[in-house]
Amino acid sequence: MTRADLPPANTRRWVASRKAAVVRAVKFGLVTLPDALRMYALSEEEFAEWQHAVETHGEAALKATALQKYRQP
Repeated sequence: MTRADLPPANTRRWVASRKAAVVRAVKFGLVTLPDALRMYALSEEEFAEWQHAVETHGEAALKATALQKYRQP
């Protein structure tokens, strides 16, 4: 994975693959968490939700249509 694989900084439509790419980039040190939060105007909570979803259930858990399936009560 390279910086070219990251979504554009002006991304407004967040599909599962783009969310997962940002999570992977932070996990493997391609970008720092503060840089990713700033670049994509994300909150720490939002990123943490993405990260938890990927670690727990994989990229499929990031799909908007699958939120109810993977959410805890």
